[in-house]
Amino acid sequence: MRIAVLSDIHSNLVALDAVLEDVGVVDAVWHLGDVVGYGPDPDGVVERLVEIDAIGVRGNHDAAALGGPEIEWFNPEARRAAEWTAAVIRPATTEWLRALPERRAIGDMTLVHGSPRDPLREYVTTLEVARAAFDGMATEHGLHGHTHVPLAYVLEPTRIGIKDARDGSTLDLADHRAFLNPGSVGQPRDGDPRASYLVLDLDVAGAAGTATWQRVEYDIDRVADAIRAAGLPARLADRLSVGL
Repeated sequence: MRIAVLSDIHSNLVALDAVLEDVGVVDAVWHLGDVVGYGPDPDGVVERLVEIDAIGVRGNHDAAALGGPEIEWFNPEARRAAEWTAAVIRPATTEWLRALPERRAIGDMTLVHGSPRDPLREYVTTLEVARAAFDGMATEHGLHGHTHVPLAYVLEPTRIGIKDARDGSTLDLADHRAFLNPGSVGQPRDGDPRASYLVLDLDVAGAAGTATWQRVEYDIDRVADAIRAAGLPARLADRLSVGL
């Protein structure tokens, strides 16, 4: 069973389409939230995810677009983008976002945006928080986004380790419990502007298999121009070309 795992698309339809073309035929597409926010095409991204029967969870930017209190934690640029998104999205997009759960378990995988103990707010960026994430999952493995940085935390006998998640890196899920971040499709922040995603190759029971990180180029200038044309903050366009 081959599954594409996407996170932090952030209304970037051009990047999403590049990822879908790059990944090819899959059995399922899972997303980890922040489908909207920052970018210029929230309706287009949701329409595409509906077309491919993607399933997933809600992120903090998705919640903010629905009028949630999450917007109060945003910096001015993120808040402006969230307000713009809430004002322009169609009712069908609103309803699709509203139906997303904050967490979802599929087979041996727990899906969240931030962390299991705080799906909309907590960033998993330290070993201490990663340990709490493992403690908060009933499943063997977990998937999360939110940081926009591809990464793998693995639970080893005496410690938590961090595994390589560069383009083409593969992790054998039979060796460890793992908490995996695919990186960001629409706004990477690891210094690599290419869209980032994860491919799971699981056995028929949806359990042990492998996880492989992938990167793909897309037309950044086209998206940046659309961000500026929409009147969104210019920095949201400028940062795409440097991946920060």
